[in-house]
Amino acid sequence: MDAHTPALIPPNVAAWFRSRGWAPHQHQVAMVEAAERGESTLLIAPTGGGKTLAGFLPSLIDLAERPREGLHTLYISPLKALAVDIQRNLEQPIAEMRLPIRAETRTGDTPEAKRKRQRTHPPQMLMTTPESLALLLSYTDADRLFRGLRCVIIDELHALAGTKRGDLLALGLARLSRLAPAARRVGLSATVAEPERLLAWLSRRGRHDGTDSDDVRLVLGRSGARAEVEILTSQERVPWAGHMAMHAMKEIYGRIRHQRTTLLFVNTRAQAELVFQALWRVNDDNLPIALHHGSLAVEQRRKVEGAMARGELRAVVATSSLDLGIDWAAVDLVVQIGAPKGSSRLVQRIGRANHRLDEPSRALLVPANRFEVLECRAALEAVHERTLDGEAPRPGGLDVLAQHLLGMACAAPFLPDELYEEVVSAAPYAAMTRDEFDDVLDFVATGGYALGAYDRFQRLTLREDGRMAVARPAVARQYRMNVGTITQEALLRVRLNRGPVLGEVEEYFIQGLTPGDTFLFAGQLLKFMGVREMEAVVAKGGSGDPKVPAYAGGRLPLTTQLAERVRAMLADPGHWDGLPADVQEWLRLQRCRSVLPTRDGLLVETFPKAGKRFLVAYAFEGRNAHQTLGMLLTRRMERFGLGPLGFVATDYVLAVWSLRSPQDMGVGMESLFDQDMLGDDLEAWMDESSMLRRTFRNVALIAGVIDRRHPGQEKTGRQVTFSSDLIYDVLRKHDPGHVLLRATRADAAGGLTDIRRLSDFLMRVRGRITHKDLDRISPLAVPVILEIGRERVDGSATDELLAAAEAELLAEAMPELAPPRPGNPRQGRLSL
Repeated sequence: MDAHTPALIPPNVAAWFRSRGWAPHQHQVAMVEAAERGESTLLIAPTGGGKTLAGFLPSLIDLAERPREGLHTLYISPLKALAVDIQRNLEQPIAEMRLPIRAETRTGDTPEAKRKRQRTHPPQMLMTTPESLALLLSYTDADRLFRGLRCVIIDELHALAGTKRGDLLALGLARLSRLAPAARRVGLSATVAEPERLLAWLSRRGRHDGTDSDDVRLVLGRSGARAEVEILTSQERVPWAGHMAMHAMKEIYGRIRHQRTTLLFVNTRAQAELVFQALWRVNDDNLPIALHHGSLAVEQRRKVEGAMARGELRAVVATSSLDLGIDWAAVDLVVQIGAPKGSSRLVQRIGRANHRLDEPSRALLVPANRFEVLECRAALEAVHERTLDGEAPRPGGLDVLAQHLLGMACAAPFLPDELYEEVVSAAPYAAMTRDEFDDVLDFVATGGYALGAYDRFQRLTLREDGRMAVARPAVARQYRMNVGTITQEALLRVRLNRGPVLGEVEEYFIQGLTPGDTFLFAGQLLKFMGVREMEAVVAKGGSGDPKVPAYAGGRLPLTTQLAERVRAMLADPGHWDGLPADVQEWLRLQRCRSVLPTRDGLLVETFPKAGKRFLVAYAFEGRNAHQTLGMLLTRRMERFGLGPLGFVATDYVLAVWSLRSPQDMGVGMESLFDQDMLGDDLEAWMDESSMLRRTFRNVALIAGVIDRRHPGQEKTGRQVTFSSDLIYDVLRKHDPGHVLLRATRADAAGGLTDIRRLSDFLMRVRGRITHKDLDRISPLAVPVILEIGRERVDGSATDELLAAAEAELLAEAMPELAPPRPGNPRQGRLSL
């Protein structure tokens, strides 16, 4: 300990550190010092450095020296599982130091009786989520509950800032600053590309300019041991396409056998189910292996988390449900199956291993196809260089603000002038004008011009004292039943006959099943029996090829920073050392048959195949941007008379097929990829596409125009969509500038369509487009052509179909390397 540590840390707390064989880290002491001065802080420290304890330590000391009743510290987590884990981990030091502190969780899984008791007799420390905080702030007794609050801890802050959940939380913090002006703010994060953004997010003034007037202090923990990360060198050939990495399951299982505990991350829930099944098929030693993702029943998730904490499992297959902060010190190895899509995400997942600052975390990357080999290599280099990625901040959502304004009216009538000042103190809304605020407030109060004639949209009234209040008690009830910004597709519970609920799947998936169909879920083969009320009834077993639920929003887009590294690697053959031999040969053949993509330009290949003309653009801008580019490009090709027939987009490449090629019609590539496609073409497509309707549905749910839940009932997804479509059509026709339509367009531009990234791409490649007109498919185009007609990989049967398609394409693209067909004695130089 430093010489001044005893003065900061009381004897019983210091003795507890010594009993564990620990001494406080410098950043933990710095957090205590900052708390003594009443400073808000952002702590950035590597996993294993006691970051969470550093956040709580000042509160533990304060409550040890000045015991009190009432809520003292509010901990906010992006995950319910993390809140539960933190509460469990706090119980030990509280008990061992014999502190007069109750620490409890409050999430959507907390029983109603306990939630009521927490409002009347709150614990000193409460672990919760952004949604539960918004609900608490909407009650009329919120001022009493939060009046004595002294500290708000936001864990994994990077995962919330820049999201709609983060917008809701920022607005909630602004309200807490009014209710409890003495409360400090503490942000915790292990992976931050640009700390200034998070400092601004935490500030009560909504900005950070690096001057002495800033109200948030940055505390940095010392760097831990450099992570040991490797890419699996599979003895099997690297697949050309696909996302499941089934070729490597035996080798992954071999790694699991030689570790005490392994945590396997995948990128989608469907992939989690398939990987879990594949591991069980090769689990000859009957090792205890579990499955964890957000759609499983809470009881099953808690069971897995408890078994993992007790060291009873050898492996867990998980999605992002376990990305963040759950402290399992016994994890020896993290396996990332499939490309990580971003270096920050990979660092976060690697941090789940070891949890000891002075020992390296160990991780294994398992690419599922050849392009993913390049992406994994790029991510590995970024981790070694400690380079993180992050996206630029965006303005706060108008739909989230509408929900917050209604929630504040539920708590107590408010003066618009005062609430505006409170709102702009939240970083996502710091630049909001008064006119924009008034537009949102008018929408919440009356529904706006086009909806004002309907009584159901009259939610606020103006009182004689100038305050806005809820129009009737039912408004507050409906708000509290529908609070939050998570707008997943409508879910149906999956119940095993009349037994336990296994979890939830999206309604549209169940609608595609007929009784007797089988599907994989919760790690087992299930037979669909039918739908009863809001439940899908299933039985164990069944026959036939099982389906796998795929969840909306499951695919993570490739980050800009990682895409730049992949392009740089492709452009420089000197960067290929260490790549698998078949991948190196693939790239060398591409250089011979065509050219390689450049670092800053765009390679476009055209070639004939099966009576059609193909155009393949190697853009490397992520699936969302490529989907938008494909829609806009086909519109433009139609106008030029090329007769486009369809397109397919991956994270790396866009392929379009048509009746005629651009050169047949005298169309240059610069014209096809001109930036002006983001003008009228974009507007026309967005107006015509169903994407805006789907986006509007989510905006309407968040803004409270549509209620999914009513007392004693819940709307189906079909009912919600029908309601939102009616309102969408009314607004487009009669009030095109409505707040909800503005929010919808902002969401579409920044999310599913990734307009900003597409615009930057078109600007970057202007004048740098290389066009190669080929007589047949190129080696680099084989993976994307294999994607045509495939929305997802459903298992081994599809792998066999892929293998057959590969053989046909390879015979065309690289006849000298294609596997010999029956009766053909010629042997290829390389086994593909």
